[in-house]
Amino acid sequence: MLVDSYERVVDYLRVSVTERCNFRCQYCMPEKPFSWVPKENLLSFEELFEFMKIAIDEGVKKIRITGGEPLLRADLDKFISMIYTYEPSIDLAMTTNAYLLKGTAQKLKDAGLKRINVSIDTLKPEVAQQIAQKDVLKNVLQGVQEALKVGLKVKANMVPMKGVNADEIIDVLEYCKKYEISIRFIEYMENSFASKEVKGLKSDELLKLLREKYEFSDDGFDGSSPSHYFTMKDGYRFGIIEPYKDDFCKQCNRIRLTAEGNLIPCLYFDEAMSISKSIKAGDIKAATEVLREVVRTKPEKNRWGGDDAEVSSRAFYETGG
Repeated sequence: MLVDSYERVVDYLRVSVTERCNFRCQYCMPEKPFSWVPKENLLSFEELFEFMKIAIDEGVKKIRITGGEPLLRADLDKFISMIYTYEPSIDLAMTTNAYLLKGTAQKLKDAGLKRINVSIDTLKPEVAQQIAQKDVLKNVLQGVQEALKVGLKVKANMVPMKGVNADEIIDVLEYCKKYEISIRFIEYMENSFASKEVKGLKSDELLKLLREKYEFSDDGFDGSSPSHYFTMKDGYRFGIIEPYKDDFCKQCNRIRLTAEGNLIPCLYFDEAMSISKSIKAGDIKAATEVLREVVRTKPEKNRWGGDDAEVSSRAFYETGG
């Protein structure tokens, strides 16, 4: 079992298989050139899998595949199959923008993937193009429908932004209700790579808008999930992710691995330790020691809120948020 210095059990690993992305979203990396890390700098799927085995043996129970956009890396289903074959009980999920999902959903399901998270920030093509700087909405929604068709469980994320998509909060929620997709509204996480024009809605503003149409109860947090959940009278449940609240990090159970082998203890901070050298050398003991040390030094909380509030310099496209 992996336990940090604040007595939190760390059993969730997010694995970025690429920093490349085919979107340039305003809240992530709107000005980053379409370039990528040289292939020789990336861990191969076989090398990543060697670390997955270590993590599982040390107590990780949930693995989420992220990017960048993970579907840009060829043969992703084979990597997923490696993990599933090693430990079928692992909670194996993926975060994707869904642009390429229509043609890959069945292969991913067959490989052992159980769930996906997809960003649905708008239902208007022109707004989607404004956010992603690309005509994407048709492909995204087709990908979502294909995922549902093949039996993948789907969750949606929406980042409400003032003057952009804040007027669509109810429309997006209703879309998700229609297709039995759980939705989480995410407060915009200020970071130095995002557009300076982005202004997100805070949770109290969001809840005020929702209360104009719905009645719902406050369920609080659900286990180690970062979402604050609410249940409507008809039973539909939605969540809000509030990184600026003091209790956001209280139950954090996750660490992150980049495609280059950097193991990161916290979404907010840049600090990391590399497992690349040890994995490439086949030194399982050394890689295990790095894992344990990263967990041990995991910070108590981020610095988005409180008196020491700061803008994060973390590149989310390297870790998938």
